[in-house]
Amino acid sequence: MPPEKERVWLFDLDNTLHDCSAAIFPEINRLMTAYIARRLGLALPDADRLRRELWLSHGATLLGLVERHGVDATEFLREAHAFDDLRALIVPQRGLVAALRRLPGRKILFTNGPAAYAGEVLFHLGIDRHFDRRIAVEQMRLHGRLRPKPSRPMLRALIARERVDPRRCVLVEDSLPNLRAARALGLSTIFVHGHGLAPNCKRPGWPTLNLRSITILPREIARRWRF
Repeated sequence: MPPEKERVWLFDLDNTLHDCSAAIFPEINRLMTAYIARRLGLALPDADRLRRELWLSHGATLLGLVERHGVDATEFLREAHAFDDLRALIVPQRGLVAALRRLPGRKILFTNGPAAYAGEVLFHLGIDRHFDRRIAVEQMRLHGRLRPKPSRPMLRALIARERVDPRRCVLVEDSLPNLRAARALGLSTIFVHGHGLAPNCKRPGWPTLNLRSITILPREIARRWRF
């Protein structure tokens, strides 16, 4: 690995920096389904099926709605994250602040969530000051079209824009498709599986590290990587 002063960390947000499966994801799914039902004039069960279908076929419900149904991305993101009390839904990880403080290098938030939501979550987790930059889904565009993770062209363009050697970058994620895209471009990859991997699912062997929580990341890289 390159020297610590050169390392750049790209951190996913949901189910990486906090437990999103417990309360936030179910609420987002409910809000998405309600929006699809209103916007497309569907019954809720049909809207829910369409939401799942678009997620599977396009990698993100947002992309499917934009490309197949002409939905406005900004409106959809706003409606899908219209929480009554976001803070009450956040499940923080104990030791997160200390782990980020101990981790050397530049840190960038890299999330498929919208900017306003990401900012609120970072604030409530008390970790916003640890990130040099935030790259949210609104910024993941190529030639005027949304290209969120796991788009390789988008990631390649992002790395070029940041003027960073891919070999100096580490993507920390709970999504294997996103990690595969990063690995194909030469990034190191860390799979965080504590909030989303089923107990009987086998962890893949190809990421640089497999971790249940990023709170142990500083310890693991000190043990396995040379600084």
